Amino acid sequence: MSGNNTIMFISHGGGPMPLLEDKNHTQMIDTLKRMKNKIAKPSAILVISAHWETQVATITSGAAPPLIYDYNGFPKETYQIKYPSPGQPELANKIYESLIQAGIEAEQNDQRGYDHGMFVPLTLMYPDADIPCVQLSLVNSLDSITHLAIGEALQALEWDNLLVIGSGFSFHNMRAFFDSSADENNLKNKGFEQWLISVMSDKNLSEEQRTQNLAQWNRAPHARFCHPREEHLLPLHVCYGMAGRASDEIFEVTVMNKQASMYLWQGEF
Repeated sequence: MSGNNTIMFISHGGGPMPLLEDKNHTQMIDTLKRMKNKIAKPSAILVISAHWETQVATITSGAAPPLIYDYNGFPKETYQIKYPSPGQPELANKIYESLIQAGIEAEQNDQRGYDHGMFVPLTLMYPDADIPCVQLSLVNSLDSITHLAIGEALQALEWDNLLVIGSGFSFHNMRAFFDSSADENNLKNKGFEQWLISVMSDKNLSEEQRTQNLAQWNRAPHARFCHPREEHLLPLHVCYGMAGRASDEIFEVTVMNKQASMYLWQGEF
């Protein structure tokens, strides 16, 4: 990517709960605000959300995307949240062209709205909703190498002062969040987090080794316990594919009584 840009992988919490000032999300909320304060206000934001899967990589290209309230059982006010940030069709087209030129099948969708993986964290970080935004889907094969390649393809994207957010969760076993056998679960959670933080931060690893670790993430300690389904981890693969290096800064948080991590890259990529 050209220009001075920022890439973040964030753990976005449980549905709209962070917007309800849920005490189990306090560290997450504070950390998102800290991360925002480390960077200049972006000219546009690209979000890769765990909550959108399509057959091929798909980009929102509408000028004014609506919100998608893709959660159930929450208070009425969570279905009345507004986040009227404009779309950015020019950026969407540049993303599309970068993917196509790299041989990755892609589509644009001018009807699709913003899901909660986008509007919940951005409401916390940029509540004025005045920054143009675009979302990029995951590919529903959920193949790790595919998502690393998508990130690598986006290295060709030319857009100054772009903020890229991989919006997922470094731990995402829904049953374990509410399981009473906390000690064993927490040890498994900690084991995977230690592995992930090491992979993302160890500058002694070559990028080939780092890529191989992420491609084979399911061999990590307790990987499938922490991610029975990998959609919340894969936005990190896209982020790393774009950055091509160890993260510049790591943020460790406790969310819903489980350890989670977030990663920040800044500068030229």
